[in-house]
Amino acid sequence: MKIAICGSMYFSKEMLDTKSRLEKMGHIVSVPSDIHDCVKNPELSMDMEHCLRTNVQEECFDSVANSDAILVLNYDKKGIEGYIGGATLMEIGIAQHFKKKIFLLYPPPKIEDIRYSLEIQLAKPAILNGDLNLLS
Repeated sequence: MKIAICGSMYFSKEMLDTKSRLEKMGHIVSVPSDIHDCVKNPELSMDMEHCLRTNVQEECFDSVANSDAILVLNYDKKGIEGYIGGATLMEIGIAQHFKKKIFLLYPPPKIEDIRYSLEIQLAKPAILNGDLNLLS
């Protein structure tokens, strides 16, 4: 399966580890092209100049459109369980629009923590509960 990994760039190291694991399982996996820069400096994902220069948002949208599925790495962040940020929400929306499979590594955040958790749940993602072997 061709899988686009999505999530906060604060999880860049985890994205690279997951990419490697999925490739060993036989999947074709894409991650954002600036991932190595973000491993060194996760704050780059919040740098407007960097994002405009690298055009990473459009690239990620294309990656979602050209995949069979997305895998959202939604680890805990800032005290929010299953954190999903705004950019990842947009990627989920694109995946839903193009009828791609949507997988969340963990359950989505509570609506009390992130208002748009409802929209995430409406996309009907499959929850892996941390088990990559459930990808199908």
